[in-house]
Amino acid sequence: MPAVHTLLLEEALQDSPQTRSLLSVFEEDAGTLTDYTNQLLQSMQRVYGAQSEMGLATEQLSRQLLEYEKQNFALGKGDEEVISTLQQFAKTVGELNTLHSELATQMADRMIFPMIQFREKDLTEISTLREIFGIASDEHEAAMVKYSRLPKKKENEKVKAELVGEVAYSRRKQHQASMQYYCALNALQYRKRVAMLEPMLGYTQAQINFYKKGIDLVSKKMDSFLGSVSSMTQNIQAQLDSEAEAMRMTQRELLSMEDTVYMPDRDPAPVNRTLIQKAGYLNIRNKTGLVTTAWDRLYFFTQGGNLMCQPRGAVAGGMVLDLDNSSVMAVECEDRRYCFQITSPNGKTSMILQAESKREYEEWICTLNNISRQIYLTDNPEAVAIRLNQTAIQAVTPITSFEKRGEGSPNPDRAKPGGMQSSSGASQKTSSAPEPEDLIVPGTPIQFDIMLPASEFQDQNRAGGRRTNPFGETDDDCSPESDDSLLQQVFAVRFLGSMAVRSGQTQEVIYEAMRQVLAARAIHNIFRTTESHLMVTSSCLRLIDPQTQVTRIGFQLQEVTQFVAHQENGRLMGFVVEGRDWGEDDEEGEPSFSAFVFESNTEGEKICYTISLGKDIMEAKKVQSQVLIALPLQPDAVTPGTLQGERDRSRPVTPLTHTYTHSSTWP
Repeated sequence: MPAVHTLLLEEALQDSPQTRSLLSVFEEDAGTLTDYTNQLLQSMQRVYGAQSEMGLATEQLSRQLLEYEKQNFALGKGDEEVISTLQQFAKTVGELNTLHSELATQMADRMIFPMIQFREKDLTEISTLREIFGIASDEHEAAMVKYSRLPKKKENEKVKAELVGEVAYSRRKQHQASMQYYCALNALQYRKRVAMLEPMLGYTQAQINFYKKGIDLVSKKMDSFLGSVSSMTQNIQAQLDSEAEAMRMTQRELLSMEDTVYMPDRDPAPVNRTLIQKAGYLNIRNKTGLVTTAWDRLYFFTQGGNLMCQPRGAVAGGMVLDLDNSSVMAVECEDRRYCFQITSPNGKTSMILQAESKREYEEWICTLNNISRQIYLTDNPEAVAIRLNQTAIQAVTPITSFEKRGEGSPNPDRAKPGGMQSSSGASQKTSSAPEPEDLIVPGTPIQFDIMLPASEFQDQNRAGGRRTNPFGETDDDCSPESDDSLLQQVFAVRFLGSMAVRSGQTQEVIYEAMRQVLAARAIHNIFRTTESHLMVTSSCLRLIDPQTQVTRIGFQLQEVTQFVAHQENGRLMGFVVEGRDWGEDDEEGEPSFSAFVFESNTEGEKICYTISLGKDIMEAKKVQSQVLIALPLQPDAVTPGTLQGERDRSRPVTPLTHTYTHSSTWP
């Protein structure tokens, strides 16, 4: 060990400049030691604080590990194996917390306390002795100054004695203070070595004790437990690596597809028309003012018989519309493509939606129509949907125009009704509802448009020209000149389709024709219609082109056997026309019936009411003609009012051939 520098006590009384210079070196050393001690104590206190915080942190960690079992995860409760493992870890962390708390206590006793004691005892003592030594030196200097000022000629023995005593006292006091100060500085050279080593010795011993107890706790008690946990984490990591590799491969496969996948209207997949569930984003039109609208993109999905909507970011969806018996049809929007409208059965609620692509547009319409027919309530809805779709495709052959038929056969494509009686001998209705096959022959063609051939258009525009309609009936009796002025009302309608039916005496045949026409339009993507004017008179019905005023087709009112509006969608109406299938010898054949379906701007019941009124007028005309024929030709014997009275008494009560019923009386 190197020698320690000391201050000689023998030189304290003389207090030479050399001694003062050496003293300043010792004082500088003490000052440096004081600064370093303060910094070292701060570091030790930081370590102690960290260890104390470690104890608090491990205690909180132990409590938090036990809270894992109480967590309500959105994907289900935590794994039981993980819960038991974490509980074991919580117990171990709790035991380690005890060791950390004990380590913090040992650091405080064996590291922090000795350093604080060294600073407060030794360094503070040096500082105090330095102040005392300085005061004593100042007093000695002051006494020497007074003693040096004694006069040379007039000496006062008493004053001299007092100054001599004062110098002696101050010198003695300085001598004692300097010796104590020198001794403390000399001792500090030894104490500083101990002060640096003793705290670190206590810290190291505390750590060793902590690690020894930790080894006893962890190694001896937890070797098997830690081994099982390690193997479990390795298995989980292996599963994660395998799943990550599978996800990377899936990403590469998905990203390797063509760019058409990202295009909204380039989907090559065929349209599935048998769906009973559908989900995806649609744009819905909302009113923002009296005439302004806005489109919002929302997520729609079907659930049972309901259409649900869920905004992006919402937790759950809400019901928008009940789809049972609702009507779905394509609509034309000025600024949007692929738009369709859903209308509730009562017609009070309707909404316009827009699909992203043509395929989505067609699938949404077919799916909503399937749900509207309540297929989802059957035992096997998928099979029912497939069967109905196949039947509809086989039964529907779209014809976009009325083609010319061969001579002698006014309607060769019309299926002959089998097992059906004529209108005069109509059978009574059975109590059970008729099947669709009993009303319309499967595979019957549907005509979706009425196009007037160019030759017939020219004939109608020639003076005195005579037109024959595509069904073989002439319109001599329903010309404008022969129309009765008692009734002549025009309605704006859109022709949806027509087809041959088995019977013309029940309203169910019109309802079934409406269903098949609308389904066929949806299947074959025929959504565009042409507006026409339906003129109802007391003698005939005429469908007129609103631009050219050319009659596209006309029927005698007596040939209309049934007419009715849709029970739920009041804009739909239809009627059945009776015709004849002629034989080879121009003999009158069996009656045949055709159903025509229209969509009106006004309520369909109003059109049906007008047709009913026309039939009443037609019947009244027949009765009037019969009465006039039966009366004798004696004009002089007829008094005023007699003819009218005879008509009223002789008019027979004849039931009408139609069975239309309506809920309101039109003015």
